[in-house]
Amino acid sequence: MNESTQRSEVDAEHLTAVLRERGVTALADSQELVLVLDGMEVRRAGARAQEHLMKVKALNGQFVNGYRSFNVLGIGAEGRRGLLYHHLFSSEQPGFRSENVEIQQALAATEAALTDFAGDKTWVLDRGFDNDEVWWWLWEHTHSHVVWRVQHKGRVVQWRTPQGQWEERYLEATLAHLQPLATLQTELVVRLRGQKQPKRQPVTVEVAAVPLRLYAPKVKGSKEPRRTQAVWCVQVKVQQAIEDPWLLLTDWPVTDADDALRLFRFYRQRWAVEDSFKFIKQAFGLEEVQMLKLAAVRTLVALAWVAAGFLFQLGLTLDQPEVRLLARLGGWEERRNRPPGKLILTRGLRRLLDMMATDAILQDHQAQHGDLPPFVKRLLALC
Repeated sequence: MNESTQRSEVDAEHLTAVLRERGVTALADSQELVLVLDGMEVRRAGARAQEHLMKVKALNGQFVNGYRSFNVLGIGAEGRRGLLYHHLFSSEQPGFRSENVEIQQALAATEAALTDFAGDKTWVLDRGFDNDEVWWWLWEHTHSHVVWRVQHKGRVVQWRTPQGQWEERYLEATLAHLQPLATLQTELVVRLRGQKQPKRQPVTVEVAAVPLRLYAPKVKGSKEPRRTQAVWCVQVKVQQAIEDPWLLLTDWPVTDADDALRLFRFYRQRWAVEDSFKFIKQAFGLEEVQMLKLAAVRTLVALAWVAAGFLFQLGLTLDQPEVRLLARLGGWEERRNRPPGKLILTRGLRRLLDMMATDAILQDHQAQHGDLPPFVKRLLALC
């Protein structure tokens, strides 16, 4: 409306910083935090012209074009949540170093944001983060603990013999010494024997554990003995399940039924971020994006997190201008005690997506033909 020369800071970096700030504030009063680090793919199987497309894994295990992101969801007292980190990247973009560097940036940014948090922090990681350097780096931070799902069973660990001596074994060989600790009833999305598809259903879960020692990564040229860290290998087995049991490693002691239940709850909370991913991609159509520039895709995904931040109570409210913008784009009329819901915010983000896609197509037409058709130019002049 030409009322201001100031441009709003609606870009991925600014939006992510706001989400992190609100998340830290929302979680500050918690006694302890669970920090779920996970990756999310934005798959663009048929895309060719988008900037810096990389190969990402599709649901069928094959590779398609797209982008990848790392995200950290913080979970505190009374189920409070906050998005503490988000960054969408491509291995094909200039200056990209490696996914390990991206992981380190996610860890470092989150730990830096939580410098003033005095309680325990438990990082929950999936198999894709089964990397010795990740958890040894986290153990350098005060009150930081790790629970991760094992991908590499062939690593060498130390196992304590019945005589009390620590001997080297392959991790897989120590599973024969798991000690049953607890049997519990819960609900999980799982496929049981005789079922064609996974579904949420009541199941019986058996939890067993064995204490181990984990070696620190080798220091090149050092003659000092390698450091070790006391860990527990925990197996979570769903009775009658088709899938393999969860195999977890953690530095939290797991010696009795209460410890086993606590560890199970830690890892189960990882599905909280999976639910957010599913909602963002399905409701907001992120995998239908048309804009050509990677920066535009980043902004759109960050705005999707803003919408999810409001809907999933990730520290955002209607006081946040980005949330109000999405609500207004969705047709929301401000009424007392009637906040916008999923439909309104979804419509708002999709309208924004349509606008960005239209702008990209018009720019491409101008680049190819030198100008827009006269009728389109007259129509745009009226806007």
